[in-house]
Formats: sequence, C-alpha cells, structure tokens
Amino acid sequence: MPIEPNLANLEKVTRVERAVKADIVAQVPHLRPDVRFVPYLQLHEYEGLLFSDPAAFAAGIGQRHLAQAFESIRAGFATPEDINDDPHTAPSKRVLDAYPAYRKVPDGTLAAQAVGIEKMLQECPHFRDWIERLGTLAGG
Repeated sequence: MPIEPNLANLEKVTRVERAVKADIVAQVPHLRPDVRFVPYLQLHEYEGLLFSDPAAFAAGIGQRHLAQAFESIRAGFATPEDINDDPHTAPSKRVLDAYPAYRKVPDGTLAAQAVGIEKMLQECPHFRDWIERLGTLAGG
C-alpha cells in the first residue's frame, strides 16, 4: 500500500494501522481480529512519549540540568508525538545530542516511570486514542 508523501505523519500512521488490520481480518477472520486486534504504530520513536514531561524525563535519567534543553525540543512541536523531522533529528538523536551517555532501554525505562502514563496520555493524542480503544475492549 503506497502512502502519499505529503500526508501528515498521523494520517500516514493511521492509514497503515487500518491497512494492517484489514489484512489481518482478511487472513484470519475466524479469530475475530475485527474485534480483538487493535493495531498501534508509534508515530516516531518511543522517546517521543518521554517528551510529554521534559523535566520529569531529565530527572528520570538523573540529568535534571537537561530539563531546559528537553523543554526547548518539546516546544518546537504541537505534540511530543510529532518530534521528528529528519532521521538525524529523531527523538533519540535529540536526546543523544544533549546526553551522549543515554541508553535507550535502562534510561528510557527510568524516564517513562518518571514521566508517567497519565502525562503521556494527556500530551500524546494518538497514544491516548489507542489506550482508550483498549480500555473499551476491556470494559473500562
């Protein structure tokens, strides 16, 4: 499925999610993926979610002095999910520019705990929509 290059990032991702779901539904309809499968593609990198709270992100990785740098990055985009305008400026690349010792898994985990899912849900609409759809399935 070709994606038009001029589409907004969110529209690209939602089109791919719909196409993936349609393909899965067509392949295994007897498993009811139309009801049970809720695809989610992160708009860019996981670190985008961490920019939901730049100060907590910096504190979570033990680098409180980076709060202002992270806030400057965040301020340049409508949502944290939009942080990415080039492969060289992806969220993790921006973090590494500010903090070269950043380690994606251990530091990212600590940062996610510090930021918290509530803040991510508040700041990241695509992520929030997915979590809400899952909650609907679970009766929540």
